[in-house]
Amino acid sequence: MNNRVISLDMIPEVGTEKVSQDNQDYLIVNDAMFTFYKRSMGELSAFFLALRDEKKILGTRCPKCGMVRVPVIMTRCPDCDFVEMETIEAADMGVMLSTPPITYFANALFQKQVPFGRGRLVLDGADTAVSVNFYTTKGILVPGIVTKGTRMKVVWRDNREGAITDFFCVPASELTPEQVAKKGLLESEIDWDTVVEPELPTATAADGDSFKAALAELRQVAEEMNTCERAQKDIANWYRDVLVKTTGGSFSISIRDGVFEIKEEIPASPDFTMVLADPATLVNGITYRGSLTQAIMSKDLWISKNAEFTTIFKLERMARSLARSKKS
Repeated sequence: MNNRVISLDMIPEVGTEKVSQDNQDYLIVNDAMFTFYKRSMGELSAFFLALRDEKKILGTRCPKCGMVRVPVIMTRCPDCDFVEMETIEAADMGVMLSTPPITYFANALFQKQVPFGRGRLVLDGADTAVSVNFYTTKGILVPGIVTKGTRMKVVWRDNREGAITDFFCVPASELTPEQVAKKGLLESEIDWDTVVEPELPTATAADGDSFKAALAELRQVAEEMNTCERAQKDIANWYRDVLVKTTGGSFSISIRDGVFEIKEEIPASPDFTMVLADPATLVNGITYRGSLTQAIMSKDLWISKNAEFTTIFKLERMARSLARSKKS
């Protein structure tokens, strides 16, 4: 079946339903408001076709002033009496124009991509910058990995559709010399799963006591979450085995379609790993006394896969849901 702008499973049947929340009944009505349209990329079509079909970023060079503009944003030079510019292929290496922000919370359109950075990349030989998403191969993206002047390599999506998001970039320092040199490097040619875990300090007796106390509190919170309808909905249809490593010991988090458990058993093949020196960091995040996202940003919490920030987001939603349910 061909892909659709709106997938069929998102289109509800005609009908209504009653839902109850916080001792109040609400009537839910299925309805729709939509507009479909086609649009042309116009005179810039060559740029987007080159992205999709050739894994090339095109730019323009003015024959008079020599200004190189990347990406193609116009075909005639505004500084030289609108003389027609020549099309060139841009390099796939460059530097960040400034220290870029990182997005941890996004709308539904970009939710599967978080966390991601969005910066201005000046490709070698260009006089202008192209807006581009960037990622890291070192686990989760945190401030400091990419800053002003960081040298970056363009990486191409395996499945391209002729959009500016057909490519992104990663720090060149994270790639092998062969990957840096390769033209048209694909995302599937990069190892995203082999990361180096941060080292934990040598455990003391106090660390062991803190670990036991944290484990007991986490189990208590898990029991509360499994009786909270809001919290259960936050992890509905979600399945994860998470290995948690702390200075005082290790345990696992099990998520099974609305059921949240803390286990001493270590999963043989965890979906991802959390590493944190102080287990209280996790306790505070789960109990809504702190923020797991902030802990990641401050490097107090490390996770092995960037894409698993979605799980972190769900855990934080569960914490909020449980706190709100206690107030109602």
